[in-house]
Order: sequence, then C-alpha cells, then structure tokens
Amino acid sequence: MIGLTIGCALACAVLVVAEWRGRAILRIVAKLVASTALVILGRHAFDLGHDPGRVQFARAIFAGLVLGAIGDACLLGAGKRWFVAGLVAFLFGHVAYVVGIWMIEPAGRWCGDAGWFAVVPIGAGLAVLGALWPRLGALRLPVIAYVVTISLMVIAAIAAARGAALPAPNRCRLVVGASVFFGSDLAVAR
Repeated sequence: MIGLTIGCALACAVLVVAEWRGRAILRIVAKLVASTALVILGRHAFDLGHDPGRVQFARAIFAGLVLGAIGDACLLGAGKRWFVAGLVAFLFGHVAYVVGIWMIEPAGRWCGDAGWFAVVPIGAGLAVLGALWPRLGALRLPVIAYVVTISLMVIAAIAAARGAALPAPNRCRLVVGASVFFGSDLAVAR
C-alpha cells in the first residue's frame, strides 16, 4: 500500500507540472496513473472485516472511487459534453460516498446535536453557488445537485465521525478526506 500511495503522490506531482508546462500527453498519463492508483489503493484499504454494514460501506466507497476515476478520465476531454460527463460521474461518486456512510451511520442521526456542523458546508456551498450563478446557464441544475451532494457528503462524514461505527483514526480520516474533496471541488468550480 505504501508503494501505491507514493506512486499516486508522484503521479499527482507530475500532473501539476504537466498542467503548469502545458504537456498534454504527460497530463493524461499522470492523471490516469494517479486515478488508477487511488482506485487500487482504495480496494486494499477497506479490509473492514465481515460486518455487513462495514462491507456495504466499503463497497460504496470503492464504487465512489471508481466513479471518480471515470470522472477524471472524462475531464481529460475537451468541451462541454466531456465536462458534463465528468460532473455526472463525480456526482454519482459522491452519492456513493453518502450511501456508504449511511450504511454505517443512518441519516436519522446526522442532525441531532451535531446539526450545527452542517452550517459550514452549507454556507460554503451557497457562497460558491452565488458566485457562479451568473455564469452557470444551462448547467444550473446539475451544479446545484452537485453542490448539494458534496455538502451532504461532508455532513454525513461529520456525523460518522461523531458515531462509533468506524475506528477512531478512520473517523477523523473520513472527515478530513470529505472536507478536502469538498474544498477541492469548490475550488475547481470557481
């Protein structure tokens, strides 16, 4: 797993350099290598035993990773059609993450005493939507659906972190991962 992690990190570094220097082929290869490494790493990282809820959680998270890799591949294409295909793949990936978290932390427990944590992702999502609104045109509904879904993913991750379904270090990692994904996606949208 360490080799895959290092390989993914190196591919991401190469991707940044390729983007910066305008190297199209290197960009494509680096992005596909990084995405593939993440999917393989995700498959190995979810050895959570035989508890049915955790197995379903692992499968949903893995499905989200695969959909994210498909989204990355789509975004390598040029034009609105590829952008929308990537957006839809990532949207379904985030839905898979939300469903996975729901498998271990039912949605009925997401608000409760922790509901005020939802203010940050909802506020950030609304701020980005407000800034993007004048330029969204025909993409308004898909972008709204996307922002709602990634906000819900962060809220779900926070709820899971407050629960006991995952071991303590994994709870923190889930929130950090969801938050970084959220921030990254909102930055890309901008």
